[in-house]
This record gives sequence, C-alpha cells and structure tokens, in this order.
Amino acid sequence: MRVVVFERYGEPAEVREVPDPRPAPHGVVVRVEATGLCRSDWHGWMGHDPDIALPHVPGHELAGVVEEAGPAVTGWRVGDRVTVPFVCGCGSCPSCAAGDHQVCERQTQPGFTHWGSFAQFVALDHADVNLVAVPEDLSSATAASLGCRFATAFRAVVRQGRVAAGEWVAVHGCGGVGLSAVMIAAASGARVIAVDVSPRALDLARRFGAAECVDAGTVPDTAAAVRELTGGGAHLSLDALGSPATCAASVNGLRRRGRHVQVGLLPSADGTTAVPMARVVALELEILGSHGMAAHTYPAMLEAVRSGVLRPDLLVTSTITLDAVPEALAAMGTAPGAGVTVIEPWS
Repeated sequence: MRVVVFERYGEPAEVREVPDPRPAPHGVVVRVEATGLCRSDWHGWMGHDPDIALPHVPGHELAGVVEEAGPAVTGWRVGDRVTVPFVCGCGSCPSCAAGDHQVCERQTQPGFTHWGSFAQFVALDHADVNLVAVPEDLSSATAASLGCRFATAFRAVVRQGRVAAGEWVAVHGCGGVGLSAVMIAAASGARVIAVDVSPRALDLARRFGAAECVDAGTVPDTAAAVRELTGGGAHLSLDALGSPATCAASVNGLRRRGRHVQVGLLPSADGTTAVPMARVVALELEILGSHGMAAHTYPAMLEAVRSGVLRPDLLVTSTITLDAVPEALAAMGTAPGAGVTVIEPWS
C-alpha cells in the first residue's frame, strides 16, 4: 500500500510503498476512503508526542470500509462503512468500565501510538469497542472529521463546556476544531464570538454562526475585546488552537464563574503552560480539558448531523491526494488552514 511516512521529526515526509497491515485478533483493517489533515498531525511530525516511534505514518481521523476483521471481532463485518474516535479504548480498564474511553488507561491512537491513516489501509484496535457505523447518506469525506475535530468540538462544547442557549461562547482559534465548535455552539442557541488572526477563518466563522468576530492580528488584547462585546465576559470559552497566548486569552476573557475548556494541544519545553490562576481563583472559574469523544456517545451527534442541525460537510474546504500531504503537513506550522482538508488516499 501507499503511505505518507517520515523518518525524522520536522524533516520532509515522503510517499512510499509498504506492506499492507494485518488486524490484531480484536481489531480490523480499514480501507481508508478519506482522512483529515489536522494540526495534531503536525505536532506529531514535529516531535511533540512521546508516543510516536520512528519511522512513522501519521493520520488519525478517518472513514472507510472494513477490509479484514480479526477472529475475536463479533460486531463488524467486511464491507461495513465505519469511522473511529482518535482515542481507541481498550474496553476493560476502570476508565473504560466507567464509559470514559476517551481517557482509557491503555488507549491506542492511530497516527500516534501506531501507524495511522495517511495510507490506503489502517489497522484499528478493539473494533467492537471503538468502531462507529457511518450512515449510508453520509459521505466519507464528512465522516472522516467525526473521528477527531468535529467529535472533539462536540464534546468540548456540549459535554465538558455544558453550553446553554443564550450564553456567550468565545472560540479562540478557528481552524477545523474551532470552526466545528462555532457551528455546534451556535446550533445550541449560544451567541458565539470567534477569535483568529485569519480574515478567511473569521469569514467562515460568520458563515457557521458566529455573532461577533475578533481579529487577533489587529486587536492587541483579545480578552478585553471579548469582555467588552459580551458585557463582562464569556460564559464559556475554548482554546481550540493550543498556545500559551490563546489559553491565557481564553481564561482572561471569561466572566465570573465562567468555564474554560482547553482543546488545542499545548506543547512546551518542560510540558507545562502558564495559566492566569489568580483570575481563576478570584472569579471562581472552571478549567476543563477535553480529549476526544468515546464511540458509544456518538449517537446524539450523528442524529444532529442526520437531521441537518449540524453540517460538518460544510467545513470541508479542500481535498488533496497522498502525494500532496508532505507539503501540506509542513505548511501547517506557519499557516494553519481555515476549514478542513481531506485526503483521499486512492485518488
């Protein structure tokens, strides 16, 4: 099969032929029909994820068709259309027993703990725990985003963030996750403020329901702008990019007893990030993390997609082939794209 592989962090990836994968007894091999290009893939390529062993094939949000199933798999057959959360639970640890597969103690992640979906085929673990059926009327390009950015945004806004109609929600960073969060929050009846440096990203945010936009490229204090626009601060704020600046701005833009949800990864040299904790204490703010979404919680999101309340298909702004991935992956470090780029490995 053809894959995108890199052998050194931060150096150009390349497309090459490698042997097809085989499924674990509890796993499947999926023929990848579409896979998303995500900023998390860039972080992995840069060496920010300790789980990655070189050489490595990235890619963690995908949709496709079951090509082969291991002998212990009971719920899936060859030919089934599926997607999968980027966090695959083991199904048997205490966290999984509590339903919290997204923080599984023995989790695997395609594109991080093992070779991922920038390939024509990908192996996935514990299929009966992790696979999600793709509705017949949902395209593979749309379904691919449900494995990471859209599902991650859905849980961050709805479950962790506890969004309520009429609340002000600030979204810092309007790439794929951020635009998904804008759409989900607006569909929930919230008033959304989108914050980004890219005019194109802000235009898309308006299209997907943002009531206000703040251009971080021209506004020196985005937190102050959010507080002014909302009459005191957002009820809920998300850092969907992942940087010390956007994390701090998200916290500083909250009103009293507001809720900050950290969605974007925050790599740093010592593994820590400064947070304005004096404000957290004084205003009794909540600081929450959000790490994907368990497969068994997908039905509510899928129903909102099926009914047209949510339109993840509108977030797909470009489609590329495997041959274009190395250049597109490297470009994410200097110009994170607005919207969603989908890779079609068989094109």
